[in-house]
Amino acid sequence: PLLQAAGKKNSFNLLGLTEAELEEQFVRGAGPGGQATNKTNNCVVLKHIPSGIVVKCHQTRSAEQNRKIAREILQEKVDLFYKGEDSDVFKEKKASERKKQEKKRRAKENLERKKHLKEMQQLDKK
Repeated sequence: PLLQAAGKKNSFNLLGLTEAELEEQFVRGAGPGGQATNKTNNCVVLKHIPSGIVVKCHQTRSAEQNRKIAREILQEKVDLFYKGEDSDVFKEKKASERKKQEKKRRAKENLERKKHLKEMQQLDKK
């Protein structure tokens, strides 16, 4: 469940990865795209050998961009794996969840106020 917090975060205090710890493969991607997807090996599968974490990235048609993106995601997942709840990625995810819940709560309160105001106007008309 902790590893699901990794994605595209702006954390700079992450654990470093060395190329010796990584195993990289290029495979054919899956999904929509027809011949462009079925004939090119631009999907990157990156494995962090010490932790066993595997990341598969096929976000763009460029193998180089996919390599870069896969390394960023893997670095965040490895950071979460070793640091747990002390990780910046985890703290950022929790903060965004709290912000989202607060926004939902305010929207609900506004809806209740509008509903109450409408009821009061109906009573005034009668």
